Amino acid sequence: MRVGISDMNTETNFSVDDPPPILKQAHRTERFFFLNITPITRRRIDNFKRNKRGYWSFWIFLTLFLASMFAEFVANDKPLLVVFDGELYFPAIAVYPETDFGGEFQTEADYRDEFVKELITAKGWMIWPPVRFSYDTVNYNLSLPAPAPPSGENWLGTDDQGRDVVARLIYGFRISVLFGLVLTILSAAIGISAGAFQGFYGGLIDLMSQRFIEIWAGMPILYLLIIMASVITPNFWWLLGLMLIFSWMGFVGVVRAEFLRARNLDFVRAARALGVSDITLIYKHVLPNAMVATITFMPFTLSGSITTLTALDFLGFGLPPGAPSLGELLNQGKANLQAPWLGISGFAVIALMLSLLVFIGEAVRDAFDPRKVYR
Repeated sequence: MRVGISDMNTETNFSVDDPPPILKQAHRTERFFFLNITPITRRRIDNFKRNKRGYWSFWIFLTLFLASMFAEFVANDKPLLVVFDGELYFPAIAVYPETDFGGEFQTEADYRDEFVKELITAKGWMIWPPVRFSYDTVNYNLSLPAPAPPSGENWLGTDDQGRDVVARLIYGFRISVLFGLVLTILSAAIGISAGAFQGFYGGLIDLMSQRFIEIWAGMPILYLLIIMASVITPNFWWLLGLMLIFSWMGFVGVVRAEFLRARNLDFVRAARALGVSDITLIYKHVLPNAMVATITFMPFTLSGSITTLTALDFLGFGLPPGAPSLGELLNQGKANLQAPWLGISGFAVIALMLSLLVFIGEAVRDAFDPRKVYR
């Protein structure tokens, strides 16, 4: 059967069995690697791109994060490549004793030592990373007492122990972002699940869970950190676990409200009438509708997690001494006012990182807002 539609001497024919082209375009999905991009997702991506400040902040942050993930190839006290006597060595990823280069000791070669440099340059050459210091490398050849001002060797100077500030900023940036990402993902997983079950079932489950969250949220986190720090030496995973105990509650309220709103909608009642299990109904039908508010909340949670770690390091209850930390660098700047490069460099990196995350969060919020229309 054919149906004709005429409009201003223009006739378009389509079959009743086939939808019109405009409907085909509305239901068409794109493929990006193994992902299906629906028209709604495409609209969200386009809205995200139209927010220029958030779009470019995303790429700047991604570039800085990927560069910090390869910090050993950017800032290291070992060369990236050594060519000695016709053989290749990769000290940045492997350990070589000094005897491999004609030295006397079986211990790992100190490539910054003048004696080792002379041995290698006599029969080969080395390629160094841009920054010839790691986060824990002490520069013993300073012309001024530590903290030394910026120079050609130490671009942003050294801290009060003679360690390069640029190297500690790079490694500290990586630890801060990784801590925030892992904490945000785990908190979201726990908080979304808890809020989903509370909002979906309601009643006594919701009532008891809310009372538990109110009591648990009133626990003094800083006092617990002080008490635990006096008993256990804090490290990355210890801090992550302790912060995770409290940070998941931030997602519960958002997800719970969305589930309370959506659980009585028609599509949920229809799925329940068809015999769909509660778990399938929660995670496959209701949760996708509640993820919009949650995803827009995550970038701000990430910036809050990074700020928390920085504050704990500044107070001395964060990462162990010697670990690269932005908060510890700020604390050194406070203790060494005669060395302003410490506080200024640490503050600049933290301000840049948090500003980029806030701009990205605003772009994500606009992308998921159906009322946001760009012209």
